[in-house]
Amino acid sequence: MRRLVFFIGPAGAGKTTIAKALVERRKDAVFLDMDTTLRPAAEAIMAAAGLDPNDRDSDDYKRLCRDLGYRMTMNAALENLELGLNVFVVGPFTREVGQADWLDRELARIGLAISDVDVKVVSVHVESETLYRERIERRQLASDEWKLKHWDRFRQSLSLREIGWAIPPANRLVFNNSEPLTERRLEAVERFIY
Repeated sequence: MRRLVFFIGPAGAGKTTIAKALVERRKDAVFLDMDTTLRPAAEAIMAAAGLDPNDRDSDDYKRLCRDLGYRMTMNAALENLELGLNVFVVGPFTREVGQADWLDRELARIGLAISDVDVKVVSVHVESETLYRERIERRQLASDEWKLKHWDRFRQSLSLREIGWAIPPANRLVFNNSEPLTERRLEAVERFIY
């Protein structure tokens, strides 16, 4: 059965790092990161609106680009699932995970149901707000400047999200990524997925 694995969580949690490491180990899944998928379009849209093309968090960005990013990423994910491939999708999915019917509607676009796909969710988080901030500062991305300038507002997005989708509890993993990603810890996520 083909797999659809979501790596969700806030910026700085390490979801992209974990997903990439697993794809490199197994070489049996398509890797789709919403940030990468949307970046060229978001930069063009934001610049055309006279806004910071690197902004990925303001209300303007969310109004102009957010939903487009999820649509583009999920279109690519669904097309690969349709081809019978395993897909790893990385993104915050802040609104989507709380909508009970969101995943059903997405899979129905290609004539599938949750029962046709092995859906797993890895909720990646770290233990402290300080660690999130340190990681975000360390990566020195232009797309993180808004987060750092508006930390009091951004920090509200750091909490774990409840998964509203109709997948079994055994298909949900909350992964504390506060410690370095050792081989043993990566193997634990791999066992969960496979």
